[in-house]
Amino acid sequence: MKKERSLQPVAVWLLVGVGMIIVQILLGGITRLTGSGLSITEWKPILGAIPPLTEQDWQAAFGKYQQIAQYKHLNSHFSLSDFKFIYFWEWFHRVWGRLLGVVFFIPFVVFWVQGRFKKSMIWPLVILFFLGGIQGLIGWIMVKSGLNDEDLYVSHFRLAIHFMAAMLLLVYTFWFALKLLVPARSFVSNNMLRKFTVWLIVLLSVQLVYGAFMAGLKAGAFAPTWPDINGAMIPENMSSFRGREFSFLAAITNHPIAIHFVHRGLAYLLVALVIFWTVKVAKEKGSTLLNRIKWMPLVLVLVQVYLGIMSALTSIKAVRQGWGVFEWNAQLHQLVAMFLLLSLTFALYLLKPKRGF
Repeated sequence: MKKERSLQPVAVWLLVGVGMIIVQILLGGITRLTGSGLSITEWKPILGAIPPLTEQDWQAAFGKYQQIAQYKHLNSHFSLSDFKFIYFWEWFHRVWGRLLGVVFFIPFVVFWVQGRFKKSMIWPLVILFFLGGIQGLIGWIMVKSGLNDEDLYVSHFRLAIHFMAAMLLLVYTFWFALKLLVPARSFVSNNMLRKFTVWLIVLLSVQLVYGAFMAGLKAGAFAPTWPDINGAMIPENMSSFRGREFSFLAAITNHPIAIHFVHRGLAYLLVALVIFWTVKVAKEKGSTLLNRIKWMPLVLVLVQVYLGIMSALTSIKAVRQGWGVFEWNAQLHQLVAMFLLLSLTFALYLLKPKRGF
């Protein structure tokens, strides 16, 4: 009988992938915060890994950037040196995505040849590869929304789709790794708590979408105050903005102040629900592992609220094509959001019966 190969190298490989995806999302945040996202006006999945190498190549790339609205109306003062700075971050973000594909594909082939995969693992891994590959296309569709003569930035809707697709990839990879690492004795059967955790993750996902809306519309700078929003707990005139009237649905998806109000409200609701969730989990003694991580969501959500407040208060100190206190707060806010989502995902995994792939 053929001896079954250890799955530990596969688990380590997946966790490396989790770490690289976190870095990729952070690079996306840096790209956005430095205003670098529209610097590369073409999508070349293969040749795009090579940056401009000669002065002529740089001038050609800069010339293409000079054709879009962001340059004409926002960055017309740019020198070639300024352009190279923003180009670097977008290029690095794209190259890291390509590196992710390489880090996935080569070990996948090696492990397959070594016979480390169960048959039931193949399709989930194919789906994982597809999710990673499609992320590049989604990113380009997002960038393309800003490559015109009217828009200064990319569509906040497409930014949200790009961000949430990345979070889905992160959670899917982490979940897969947990399947290989968590022993059966760590599982707990608690249907009520499991459903509660599912709804918490759903609510957090909505909050993450609104976080992307906040980032895409730069909504923090429209209300750099706390606990009030420009002097009011419930802002007035959330149905109109700069001479444009909004329906309710349009307001909560397009109006910076309305989006800010919803984002803050969801944050307070999440804190209350996570406190309640923590009290419930503390009573569950069936899993040592769950008992170890039970405080993580609460600590992370409190840190996340603090960073959100600081991001709003320092938003007026944003440094164009640079890095300052606001950029640090915003970047850490994004990082903690990922950890919060992963902590609840970990808890959800432990709150369901062990199943095969």
